[in-house]
Amino acid sequence: MNAKHGRPTDQRMAVIKNQASYLLWEGRIETTVAKAKSLRSYAEKIITLAMDSYLDVVKTKKPTVNAKGVTVEKTIIVDGPMKLAARRAIMAKVYDLHEVKTKGESKRSFTNRTKNINHPLVEKIFNEYAPKYAKRAKELGQRGGYTRILKLGPRSGDNAEMAIIELV
Repeated sequence: MNAKHGRPTDQRMAVIKNQASYLLWEGRIETTVAKAKSLRSYAEKIITLAMDSYLDVVKTKKPTVNAKGVTVEKTIIVDGPMKLAARRAIMAKVYDLHEVKTKGESKRSFTNRTKNINHPLVEKIFNEYAPKYAKRAKELGQRGGYTRILKLGPRSGDNAEMAIIELV
């Protein structure tokens, strides 16, 4: 199959966006070799964008009134302009996946765990992957190479060459 995967641009980009979302959410997916090669550069650009901006935060003080009626200054940490722009760009490049209640987890604990998370996939990218790969880049002195493709062999039925793409 050619690099265009035999699809119109909008469909092809929807497939890559969907696969990138699940790759970043789950850490690995199984797909064809051609799609894995297309997905590799797309996902690595998302991770690099998060790595370059995840430390850009601004601390502001906001006066609030507590229960006793006393005005207290509360420190709030918000995204800086670079991180905000990167967050919006990443939100445009991935689908918004939602947390799923784990087996045996109560509704109350699930609600408490997810109450302050509006976009779980984007938060995972900035809070888990960006620091991890920034540390890796600093230690190894290289950027990129966040994914690996493992070839599985032909799929029965249509004989398409299959692969697993995973985050390193």
